[in-house]
Amino acid sequence: MDGPVGLLVVPELPEVEVVRAGLEPVVTGATVTSVTVFDERSLRRHEGPSEDFVHRLVGSTFAQPRRRGKFMWLPLRPVVEPVETEALVTHLGMSGQVLLRPPGVDDRLTRIRLELEHPEQGAVRLNFVDQRIFGSMAVDALMDAGDGETVPVTVSHIARDPLDPRFDEKLFLDRLSRRNSGIKRALLDQGLISGIGNIYADESLWGARIHYEQLASTLSRPRARTLLAEVRSVLLQALAEGGTSFDEQYKNVNGNSGYFEHSLKVYGQQGKPCPRCGRPVVREQFMNRGSHFCPFCQKRPRAAL
Repeated sequence: MDGPVGLLVVPELPEVEVVRAGLEPVVTGATVTSVTVFDERSLRRHEGPSEDFVHRLVGSTFAQPRRRGKFMWLPLRPVVEPVETEALVTHLGMSGQVLLRPPGVDDRLTRIRLELEHPEQGAVRLNFVDQRIFGSMAVDALMDAGDGETVPVTVSHIARDPLDPRFDEKLFLDRLSRRNSGIKRALLDQGLISGIGNIYADESLWGARIHYEQLASTLSRPRARTLLAEVRSVLLQALAEGGTSFDEQYKNVNGNSGYFEHSLKVYGQQGKPCPRCGRPVVREQFMNRGSHFCPFCQKRPRAAL
């Protein structure tokens, strides 16, 4: 989806969690009765042709949808042996939508369609819609992540997110203290902490009064804890408000938009007054995207990176 000033915005933790939670009551326990692939580009991360994708899904039953960071997957219980060894992994990319529809209801730009049969709710259609075709679906093997959870192989490198009950705060803070990169780069590193993208990094750094170029290793432990608290606060608020939708490209499973964009303090607010001090919010180029901040509230470090 295009954010303000034409920024390309990838769904982050709140958006993906809203989709996962919306799917949970409808797809858990549902059996896949048929699969139609309209555009094989949406299978770019699936190892094998579309026929293999279809064969591995049809007849399987979905277990409870799960998520780590921005990745979501639906574990599969095969017909023959009820042991979850594979999962349907979904990545929304920039414009992917997973929409639940009654049987026979189509959506424009549907790339993959799954017909499901739920033991209590009956037939339901799941449409994977993607305008830009940067998102994907793939059937992937599950593996032991070594932290008490099984995850798809393609997700095994992703760290736990700060809302995960098993998130190791001490480990994160220790690793952060050894990072000689800017703090925003560290927050965007999905191998260090997952689920945070450009929007929520900017909002969290503003809340903690930290400039995005501040070296992660120079943050005191109390300031680092304050930042982590801000990250959690921002993510929870965004989650409560259904995520951030700048246009029609991010939707929940019912086709509704989130409204956290109305609560944004600095992201996309360049030129507008900072909600805290009233001075203009600034946008600077950062890693082929933008960083939004208040120059007064978030002082630039003396030794700029």
